[in-house]
Amino acid sequence: MRHRNQGRKLNRTAQHRTAMFANMAAALIKHEQIKTTLPKAKELRPVVEKLVTLSRRGADNLHARRQAIAQIRDETQVKKLFDVIGPRYANRPGGYTRVLKAGFRHGDNAEMAFIEFVDRDPDAKGLDSGPVNENEATAEE
Repeated sequence: MRHRNQGRKLNRTAQHRTAMFANMAAALIKHEQIKTTLPKAKELRPVVEKLVTLSRRGADNLHARRQAIAQIRDETQVKKLFDVIGPRYANRPGGYTRVLKAGFRHGDNAEMAFIEFVDRDPDAKGLDSGPVNENEATAEE
């Protein structure tokens, strides 16, 4: 019997799943939309929903902030979560994310999906992703 054993294992150990969801939650908070496999997106949704609910308590709630840091382990993303995302959804009673199916991956035919915040900022997509070459950064300025 599988009583009280909800959730997918995703062929990973418990520690790997915890670390993976922490990284994926930080990436979702940073970019406000990420592309992943459908089962991972469906499992990530409750993790992120609980974090947004924590952030709705307010930016000055130290206990909630520490709970979020313990879960996603990235202080800059926790700062964005509490300063930007929490106030954005202050009047919304849940349902902060959506999962959109995005076809199948070319290599292994895995079902892909986008997970995104409902009222996301389109300018945050791809922001600060990957290493930046210093020559390119100085050429732009």
